[in-house]
Amino acid sequence: MFWMTGFFNPQGFLTAMKQEVTRSHKGWALDQVALHNEVLKQTKEEVGAGIPPEGVYIYGLYLEGAGWDKNQVKLVESLPKVLFAPLPVILIYASDNIKPKESSLYEVIKESQVTSYNRNPCSPSDY
Repeated sequence: MFWMTGFFNPQGFLTAMKQEVTRSHKGWALDQVALHNEVLKQTKEEVGAGIPPEGVYIYGLYLEGAGWDKNQVKLVESLPKVLFAPLPVILIYASDNIKPKESSLYEVIKESQVTSYNRNPCSPSDY
């Protein structure tokens, strides 16, 4: 488990982890490997000295202007007068896939409703 905020060059650490995963898998190309993350429900103390099968555990990151719901594993509104909220342990791993993993953290709006408030003010029907 690594204290991410203690690194002078965290991007270099993540690149080294990506290179190690690429070397351990035959046929993977470094430029085709993408980093993924999974925010766990556990804190540093709850995870302990466990080692993930692949990837690294990091801790020490905080959210500014938002909160974190550990039960639903998603962003929530920040509490009043709370500027920084700690994140639980994050598992960072690499996969041989350049497409990002489907995330359930954000609600995707499929179709927008056009109203008089959000339609294009320069549409041809205005003239």
